[in-house]
Amino acid sequence: MAEQQFEDMEAFLRVAKYTLVKFTDMHVEMKEEAMDICITAVEKYPNDAEKCTQMIKDQMDKKFGAPWHVVVGKGFSYEITYEVRNLLYIYVGGRTAVLLWKM
Repeated sequence: MAEQQFEDMEAFLRVAKYTLVKFTDMHVEMKEEAMDICITAVEKYPNDAEKCTQMIKDQMDKKFGAPWHVVVGKGFSYEITYEVRNLLYIYVGGRTAVLLWKM
């Protein structure tokens, strides 16, 4: 049984190298730019969620106008109010979740 779980985890980590979009209602162009910003930040600061979050927020505020809100982490739940067409929830690298929204 332990060997099967390990094999499943290895398969998961191979697939998890790709970004997984859990939910978004953004327009395609905005989604692609936001994903690029998020992926770059997570790769630049893999062990510092605070710096990662600040980088994403600063770039989104500049590019799409303030106020953007960001949560980066490996385990959280959420209940938010957001402006329609301004929500992105993704997993980067299979383990790090990024929740990005505008109010």
